[in-house]
Amino acid sequence: MTVTFYAQPYNISATGFYFTDEASYCEKINSITDDYGDKVEEFEIQFINGLVLDSKLAQAIEPTQCNIIAMMDAMATWTEEQKLKVVIAVHEGGARFDITADDPDDIEIDLYPDMDLKDLAYQFVDEGLFGDIPDHLANYIDYDAIADDLRHDYDEVSIYGDSYVYRLS
Repeated sequence: MTVTFYAQPYNISATGFYFTDEASYCEKINSITDDYGDKVEEFEIQFINGLVLDSKLAQAIEPTQCNIIAMMDAMATWTEEQKLKVVIAVHEGGARFDITADDPDDIEIDLYPDMDLKDLAYQFVDEGLFGDIPDHLANYIDYDAIADDLRHDYDEVSIYGDSYVYRLS
């Protein structure tokens, strides 16, 4: 899907423009003038339309004139997991991320899609993180208590109906 942005001039006597790629942005950004013929230099960049995850990325990292080219590139080339890492780390975890310089694969995050903390508790017990549990004791495990304990290190987030459990390192 094509991502659409709008460059809104801070100059109230000038009209902005829509753009969908680097070429159309670069072509128009340097040619906008106001009603008096003066060149317009400052714009607010607004996300208009695109994939839901791209919208969340634009909310987490505000598009500006300084990062819009890198943002368009990221939206076009990053995987869904890379976008999720950045959105969750920045928007939910408060991490800093410079889209022009940082690599999303450098974000240290444990991400568990389609889960809540109780599901994660079941998974950890099944994986043996609490040791070998004899079959005759398996029915006595309090998964709610394990989920409550996991809440100290893990958080839950829902992004447009999809649930995730995550832990930032």
